[in-house]
Amino acid sequence: MSGPAAGEREIRKVALAFSGGLDTSVAVPWIRETYGAEVVCVAVDVGQGNIDLEAIEERARAAGAVSCHVVDVRADFVENFVWPTLRAGAIYGRKYLLGTAMARPLIAREVVRVARRENCDALAHGCTGKGNDQVRFELTFGRLAPDLAVIAPWREWDIRGRADAEAYGKRMGVPLPPPKTSVYSRDRNVWHVSHEGGPLENPANSPEEEMFLITADPFEAPADGERVEIEFESGTPVGVNGRRLPALELLETLNAIGGRHGVGRIDLIEDRIVGLKSRGVYETPGGTLLYMAHSELEQFVLDRRTLDLKDDAARRYATLVYEGRWWGTEKKALDALIGVTQQQVTGTIALDVCRGTVAIASRESSHGLYAEEYATFEASDLYDHSDATGFIRLFGLSYRIEGHGDLIPVEDPSERAAAGELPEGDWLD
Repeated sequence: MSGPAAGEREIRKVALAFSGGLDTSVAVPWIRETYGAEVVCVAVDVGQGNIDLEAIEERARAAGAVSCHVVDVRADFVENFVWPTLRAGAIYGRKYLLGTAMARPLIAREVVRVARRENCDALAHGCTGKGNDQVRFELTFGRLAPDLAVIAPWREWDIRGRADAEAYGKRMGVPLPPPKTSVYSRDRNVWHVSHEGGPLENPANSPEEEMFLITADPFEAPADGERVEIEFESGTPVGVNGRRLPALELLETLNAIGGRHGVGRIDLIEDRIVGLKSRGVYETPGGTLLYMAHSELEQFVLDRRTLDLKDDAARRYATLVYEGRWWGTEKKALDALIGVTQQQVTGTIALDVCRGTVAIASRESSHGLYAEEYATFEASDLYDHSDATGFIRLFGLSYRIEGHGDLIPVEDPSERAAAGELPEGDWLD
């Protein structure tokens, strides 16, 4: 637990991260029954899509919560969580663009904010004991509210599955959410949709086309494709197709473009924080376009050693975000480093999008390090072919020294050749 154990102190009021689903709906009466505490629900809108937030508030009160705070943080999520992760170039497991991982520290922060306003003694979440989200929530709780106790019902109660939860909810008089119509466990926000469970638990099964929510079947997408231009300033996206847009609208615009062309699907066997492997299928259409454009612009304007440094930082940043270490000094330090690398990452990248594929169409930047007059094979004032002679001798000096060490020292090679120790004329080992 990230705070004092719930059993070590009296719990009078609890702030619960509330999604409106079955688990958090039954968590409300369970906390009241187990701890004798009031429950304050916190529903955080990060772009879940078709979720009715007014209905969530009604459901929370019907379940026994004394109040429910509904908070819209979609713009905050894009500007202060998605964009920094994009600028870092962070990708986990070679594929995953960290959609769920980025959102959890923000949701947990909002729970802490409400808890402080409501004078709560404890924080609670509905995460299972096998997944990543319990870690992400509780690292944020521990960093921002180390004085508050943490309640994790899935690690404490006797409920072992959906049937148990429904039976408990009915017994406690809780209006249950509509029956689950999908075999998949999903997480959705303005950046992505994730799919887990059901047939996906067998890695030999291909994802069913009916499963996807925001990306078209690439085989059915328009054959003529589409060109899209993305403009960046200091590594941050600021415009699409010549129009400057607020962060949330920009991302939604790219989601629509990428989605209708079947872009942004990945199928990943990933390594969870707790050590288990799991399979997830993700849809990140706008994010896929943004990552490709941002990476290409960096390649255009950054020198080789800075790119190497940036790639090292990106891998570390990805792990940090995946593990929920959003609020620590390590992230602040990496953000400072990445900020320096992004100062010249300003320009426009055009992408050709067609049937699930994305290709670079053009690059423009006043900071580009590529220049045709330098790249030409003709001699110039900046670079002359003869300059390479001394460079190569020094660049390969260690190789030449090593090569000399491998030469066979012989006083009379012809004698060794005659004795059959060496082929005629070959004095190397």
